[in-house]
Amino acid sequence: MSNTKIIVAGPRGKMGKEALHMIHQEPSFELAACVDRKNGGTSVKDIEELPEIDAPIYEDVETCFQEVEAQVLIDLTTPEFGYKHTKLALQYGLRPVVGTTGFTTEQLSELEAMAEEKQLGVIIAPNFAIGAVLMMQFAKWAAKYFPDVEIIEKHHDQKLDAPSGTAVKTAQLIEEVREPKQQGHPEETEALTGARGADMDGMRIHSMRLPGLVAHQEVVFGSTGETLTIKHDSINRESFMTGVKLSVEKILTLDVLVYGLENLLE
Repeated sequence: MSNTKIIVAGPRGKMGKEALHMIHQEPSFELAACVDRKNGGTSVKDIEELPEIDAPIYEDVETCFQEVEAQVLIDLTTPEFGYKHTKLALQYGLRPVVGTTGFTTEQLSELEAMAEEKQLGVIIAPNFAIGAVLMMQFAKWAAKYFPDVEIIEKHHDQKLDAPSGTAVKTAQLIEEVREPKQQGHPEETEALTGARGADMDGMRIHSMRLPGLVAHQEVVFGSTGETLTIKHDSINRESFMTGVKLSVEKILTLDVLVYGLENLLE
């Protein structure tokens, strides 16, 4: 069986570098090209800190999709470019694996319709760490019995969106089993706006941004005389690559959009 040929968008980012190393080490994967806003016309092997892979770099994503033969796009950019790249990838018959969070509900609906029309798989994962996916599933299970819950997510200070996609996805999963409830005292006030965090269906979500952090989340449940905390920490970005690899393998058999890595786990 021939190797799966992959285009990576965002190769110089921290996640992008890890993805290139993962592809380089996986015998069944082959890096076909990269899309980067710099270094067009050069090769990956010419860029310091990137693996010794002889694959072309394109600055224009559409030119890349026109000229390069590949099956999968791994997009690890920003919400703005991730949305644009995913739409173009589907138009050119590529299957996108997207680690960019921050898509709107309308954008996700549009991409879902495109995937069904083209009969091409799309995987959009707020978090590629298997442990984080299990944390979300455990939280959903616990919410059946503990409706009072707050989410605390902590990320590095270069992250653009808040709350994180993982926190929003966690809250959405909890919503599926939890009766809407306004938490805290009914007459509570905020002396400082935002002190109680974002309000999602009565749940509170708090975002921390500090240098030294990678990706961390706690889901804290409270009940009479007890609390339950479900916690996950990504110590480094290598933790996300197991999920990226799984997504590339699974996407070749999909013809719809899948939102969330939990939908790929048996």
